[in-house]
Amino acid sequence: MSNTTQLGKLLILKLESVFALTEEERRALYDLPIQVVTLKANQDIVCIGDCPLQSFVVLKGFASSYKLTPDGHRQIMALHIPGDIPDLQTLYLKRIDCSIASISPCTVGFFQVEDLRRLCERYPRLSAAFWRDTLVGASILREWVLNVGRRDSYTRIAHLLCEFSVRLEAVGLVESGTFEFSITQANLADATGLSAVHMSRALKALRSKGLIQSRRMSLTVPDLKRLTEVGEFDSHYLHLEKSATARVSVAAQ
Repeated sequence: MSNTTQLGKLLILKLESVFALTEEERRALYDLPIQVVTLKANQDIVCIGDCPLQSFVVLKGFASSYKLTPDGHRQIMALHIPGDIPDLQTLYLKRIDCSIASISPCTVGFFQVEDLRRLCERYPRLSAAFWRDTLVGASILREWVLNVGRRDSYTRIAHLLCEFSVRLEAVGLVESGTFEFSITQANLADATGLSAVHMSRALKALRSKGLIQSRRMSLTVPDLKRLTEVGEFDSHYLHLEKSATARVSVAAQ
């Protein structure tokens, strides 16, 4: 599969999880030119205050949006999966208001912001799709505020793992309850506002109760319904349409 086709396929899967696209719109996404870059874990992609002329889509691995306190403490405010455009705000805002970094070995596809603007001008419904995707991101952030502010550590991490599983399923990256999970406990702790000790205890409790099974680079959720109950998880805030995988055009072939 070419890099351009991979980009198009992932964008279609992601966007069609929240917005139905036409065949012509899918084709336009396939044709968006990109430059593929491979990154190591914990490598900044854009930094707070930047005014980038390029934007990027995650093709493989995971990234995070984060901010630092003056004394260096990090708060992860979003986890980004393949198909996400973490800095989509560059379409409308000049400056980046947070930093975005890889949190695992990561492949990203850079494209010119101006190319995306022209694409949206030519296909106005794509603007609506990207706008809806941005609104869903805001909805996820609101749920994260509730998660960090009001749920205990055990429930908090269960909720995050449910969200991750459902989002990856929407872009076809879950098989028999198993998905890539090359995210460190330190990153999970910074995403949930927990100490390393509390994170370790919460994951150990989830494993001991058979709610998750973890290996070095993957995680399995044997019974998502049970984990959903533990995590007080309701996927309505993700605003997902039908499974995107079933709607991908044969043009991906």
